[in-house]
Amino acid sequence: MGRAYAVREAKIKKTGAAKGKLYTNFAKEIYLAAKRGVPEIEANSALKHLVEKAKKMQVPADIINRALEKAKGASKDEYEEIIYEGFGPGASTFMIKTLTDNVNRTVGEVRAAFNKMNKSLGVANSVSYNYDNLTIMSFKSDKEEEILMALLDAAIEPVEFETENGYLNISVKYADNYKAKEVIEKIVPNVDYEVDESGWYAKDMVTLEGEDLEIFNKLYGLLDDIEDVTDIYHNVEL
Repeated sequence: MGRAYAVREAKIKKTGAAKGKLYTNFAKEIYLAAKRGVPEIEANSALKHLVEKAKKMQVPADIINRALEKAKGASKDEYEEIIYEGFGPGASTFMIKTLTDNVNRTVGEVRAAFNKMNKSLGVANSVSYNYDNLTIMSFKSDKEEEILMALLDAAIEPVEFETENGYLNISVKYADNYKAKEVIEKIVPNVDYEVDESGWYAKDMVTLEGEDLEIFNKLYGLLDDIEDVTDIYHNVEL
């Protein structure tokens, strides 16, 4: 089973997660996408897909609209997306995505989580070499051959391309994210993405047991409790 299947399963398991943090993360990401481009949904493809994703995750409209209005105004908030890399128990590793308006605060909180479990925060590229930065999409379609040929014609070579139970699961390099969606949406208008996730995915997975697994779970929980942490990626088979 491919990465898209695993991501879809993870989404289902996260249904009971705290909605407050989910809403806050989407508000930050929508604000950042609007600031990076233009704060108009139809004129900013990154923003458009993010807003559609937020709606599918049942983020209230007023939260989306406030983030857009904030981006249009003279807000002094400046969020940065920073990825931290770290080493957990055994052979486990972490890639931690954050959106922050105070780098010193965020790195301090992330480092404290690792220190509490006697594990270490890594330097840039100490972990990321073992991860792929991908966008994973999964949607229902019977036009797999047409979509594959259109992607290749657009000079996009899928990392994974498979069908499963009526779903077409596609992984592409993150740099090809929006270009790939443009290709797909020309062939499948109003496509309903069951999975639409961008992130860091481990090339090789490891299995933890006993104390190592217990420490890993505690460290994951500490990181997840940090307000500025939006996504946590790791190489542990759960």
